[in-house]
Order: sequence, then structure tokens, then C-alpha cells
Amino acid sequence: MNYHALVQSITALHADSVGRAASAVNQALVLRNWVIGVYIVEFEQKGEDRAEYGVGLLRRLSSDLVACGIKGVSPDMLERMRLFSRHYPQLAGAISAPLVRISMTPTANFAGLISAPPVRKSADAPTPLTPETVLRFTWTHLADLVRIDDPWKRAFYEIECLSGNWSKRQLQRQIGSLLYERTALSTDKAAVIERARQQSAEMPFPMADLIRDPYVLEFVGLAERSHYRESDLESALLNHLQSFLLELGVGFCFEARQKRITVGNEHDYVDLVFYHRRLRCHLLIDLKVRAFKHGDAGQMNFYLNYWKANEVGAGDNPPVGLLLCSGKDSTKVEYATAGMDQQLFVSRYLVALPSPEQLREFVEADRAALESSGTPISAAPENDS
Repeated sequence: MNYHALVQSITALHADSVGRAASAVNQALVLRNWVIGVYIVEFEQKGEDRAEYGVGLLRRLSSDLVACGIKGVSPDMLERMRLFSRHYPQLAGAISAPLVRISMTPTANFAGLISAPPVRKSADAPTPLTPETVLRFTWTHLADLVRIDDPWKRAFYEIECLSGNWSKRQLQRQIGSLLYERTALSTDKAAVIERARQQSAEMPFPMADLIRDPYVLEFVGLAERSHYRESDLESALLNHLQSFLLELGVGFCFEARQKRITVGNEHDYVDLVFYHRRLRCHLLIDLKVRAFKHGDAGQMNFYLNYWKANEVGAGDNPPVGLLLCSGKDSTKVEYATAGMDQQLFVSRYLVALPSPEQLREFVEADRAALESSGTPISAAPENDS
């Protein structure tokens, strides 16, 4: 073996090992979520506390689980876990004995599930996937598949997703483009499917990318790395903006970089989050290294409304947003208040925050300095919206 072959062998071994590790973690996450779904279904059917039934159950359960330090258990995600256990009962056969012992509760009838006969095809339903095949999906994919009520439609996307090694975005795009319905209506079904497969084949989903999946990172307690979503120029601008605000000395406390906001199965990221001690509110900053688009204001209002509903603590005032769009020719700076009285914002908040003029001058000067120094302007892979 020559040296070049040695390097290639170790590189291939590393890639394969990372993929296997990520796959193992994903399978543990999938099985955990299936068991949680069984818990919820069993409680709904046999629980003694009737007052907890209905939509209020998932809201309260989510709040209590978050208080216990468990992430990724929003009411919407708990509902998807419930659907998961109902749509894929065959996973009972994949639950190991140790997990059954850990999972035994007065309301969870795992013994009955484990000893139940295999799920069989009925006259009006497709052949169910084997447990081993189900575990080839990531939880990111399953969270979308379980929302499909029609078993034939769900089976269609299961097969195509596995055949084409689709990413989450590819699966969502094909569902959104009504591939199943278009295929059913077409006189040349094979051509419709082949065209979809060719489109998806351009960007296959590498299993090693699971190690960056937000659900997997959340499950194992690892922090996400912000540079996965930032261009070089954007990263440099955010670094300098963060330092600029902290150096103002007027109450800014840095809290987060690339703070993830998850609604349903969609992830968005707030570039910078500060807490202002004097105003007792959060400042959410969104930076775009391009010209302003009309959707940017709506996205910021979405962030603010999410923050008010999920992140505001006792005694906190409503959050404020700061949108900075730095194009080649001009920089647009706007504060967003999501319904706050404008007079109140000007008289109380704006006096404690840097003015739009200050921020515009800082960003334009900083960008010019970075570009003159040769900082490349490469597009961020997932943060251009």
C-alpha cells in the first residue's frame, strides 16, 4: 500500500464511521419518539385524569417536559410522535428488551404491543414497511411523512424517498408539488416519476449530514455550529456587529448566535440575540448580505411573534427586532416592534438603542473594510431567505 492509498483508506473509514454513528443516533431518536407517541396514545385511551384529554394535553405535556430539560417536544412535535406510533405500529418489533423495561409505565401497554401479531396488509392498504426499512428514514423525514393521512400516498413518498435518497427539502418539495397527484393523473406515470427522480438525484442526501441535523444535535445535547449557515462576509459582519453593540456599554448582554426557531418541521435561525438589561427585553437581529426584500419584514415579525409566545420570561417586555440588509449599493436598517405602540417605542426604547443611522454607518464602513481586505462573498447555504 502506498501513502496515497493509506490516506484514501483512512478517509473512507472515517466517512463510513461518521455515517454509522449518525445513523445509530438517529435510530435511537426515532425509536424514542415512537415510544413517546405510544405513551400519549395509551394515556388518551386509558388515562385516569380525564381533565388532561384533548388539545390541552399536548400543550401542558410540552411545557412540563421542557421544564424537565427535554428539547424538541413542542405540542406540534408531540402530535407528530402520536401520529408516528399510529401509522407505524410495526416498530413495536424493533423495541429492544432494555428499552421496554425503561419504558414501562402504568399506562403503556408495551407487553401487548411487543407480543402483537405482525402488521399485515389489508385489502385497502399498502404493504407496510418492515421495521428495518422504517429505521432507514431520519426523524426529519418521518416528521413530514406522518402528516400524510392517506396510506397509499404516504407509501408512495416512502418508496420514492428511499429510492432517491431524498433530503428533507427534496421530500417537502415533491409533496408540495403534488407529485403523487400528478403521477396519478398523468397518462405517462413513469415519465413523471423519472423526471422527479432526476431532479432529486442532483443533490442526494449524504447520511453523514445527519450529524448536523438539528434534531440529532438536540437529542444528544450538542450545540449547533453557526458557521454551517453563514457566508464568510456575513460571519465577519456579525462578529463585528456583536462586538460593536457590546462596546456601546448601554446594557447589551449577548445571548445567542444563530438561535434556532422550529415551528412544525421547519427551522429558522435568528442571527444574533441580545438581552437589554435596562429595557428588560430581547433584541433579535437579522442580517442579510444583499438588498432588502419585502419578505424580510414578514420574517422578522414571525421571529418576534414566536419569541413573544415561547421565549419571553416573567417580567420581560416584548422583544424588538433589528433588520439589517447590506446590499452592494446601500444598507437598509429598520427596527421592528410587532404591534408595539410606535410612540412608546420611540420615547422609551429608541433612546436606549443605537439609532438606525449609527448602525447603517457602521455596517457600510465595516463591509467596505472587509471587502477591501479580500474577505470573500460566498452565499450561505441555508440562510438566504
